[in-house]
Amino acid sequence: MLSKSMTIKVPGKLMIAGEFAVLEPHHHLAVMAVNRFVYATIERTTANGLTLHDLNLQDLEWGYANNEITILTDDDRVRFVRDAMTISYTYLREQNITINPFHLSIRSELDDETGIKYGLGSSAAVVTSVVKAILKEFLIEEPMPELVFKLAAISHVKTQGNGSGADVAASSYGGLLQYTSFQADWLKGAYYHRNSVTELVEQDWVYYSSRTIIMPRNVHFCVGWTGKPASTAKLVDEILQLKIDKPAAFESFLKKSDEAVADFLTGVNEGNIDLLLKGVKENREALATVGRHANISIETPLLSKLCDLAESLGGAGKPSGAGGGDCGIAFMPTKEKADELMEAWEKAGIKALNLRPSNAE
Repeated sequence: MLSKSMTIKVPGKLMIAGEFAVLEPHHHLAVMAVNRFVYATIERTTANGLTLHDLNLQDLEWGYANNEITILTDDDRVRFVRDAMTISYTYLREQNITINPFHLSIRSELDDETGIKYGLGSSAAVVTSVVKAILKEFLIEEPMPELVFKLAAISHVKTQGNGSGADVAASSYGGLLQYTSFQADWLKGAYYHRNSVTELVEQDWVYYSSRTIIMPRNVHFCVGWTGKPASTAKLVDEILQLKIDKPAAFESFLKKSDEAVADFLTGVNEGNIDLLLKGVKENREALATVGRHANISIETPLLSKLCDLAESLGGAGKPSGAGGGDCGIAFMPTKEKADELMEAWEKAGIKALNLRPSNAE
């Protein structure tokens, strides 16, 4: 019995349309789960243990007391995993479920083999993998994706303090999602005023919505990495400062972002490729404009090249996520044009990544 082990995997993400705007209430974002994964393995053991392969941390001892998981290490990088374990453990105890000792191992393939970060949502996917693995191991029934999402979102916001939660949603639900954020400040307040984690999970998250949408078969998705990891938190702070310094410019951005996302989503739902491409181009322009107003470079020269090459071949491209480097995405009308684009990217010094939409398992 003690040798029993189970491995689950959760996908990373790419933001597709609606970046920055999603941080405000009721503004929509499209986010896609992609086919690179974080793997979590639970093995029943006689003593609790934790291995984080990507951090080179092996067989750490841990325990649960006073409603908190404690991991015996001075390495602060374990905090995302620690908080995810705490929230999961607390929820299960509230369900009167006995939790026997286990060893948890986490391994990620979201970054390059050399450690280069592609911006696929590492911390969110790790947190989601921890929550899903623990729930799947100890709940009698298969955990619903919404339960995984809510517990992982609580944990991620508790640790990070901000964020839209779209990366957590992609890792929890998989596929392509239409998403509005729970609003981090709302969730933090709800968490610190909760009577229980169960109560918080079961209450109405007034700002949050998420639904799966299906990408049309006759559009081809491409991802290029520009070779410069970006600091999402820094860029987000600078954009949100614009809300204070230039409120009219920020409101204009929200309006343009909403129009772009609406065109993209309508194009997806109706299989209207021209409208889908129009939405991508509009969102690119909205992001570039708000970047200029905030005096930051969302669209770096290489991201501009990535997008311009896509448009020159009859498609549309834009930065993915906060910009400033990392990945750009493109939608192309034919496979031939997609192949041609990826060749052109490589010649321009942009690494074409073999990423495609992925469903959670």
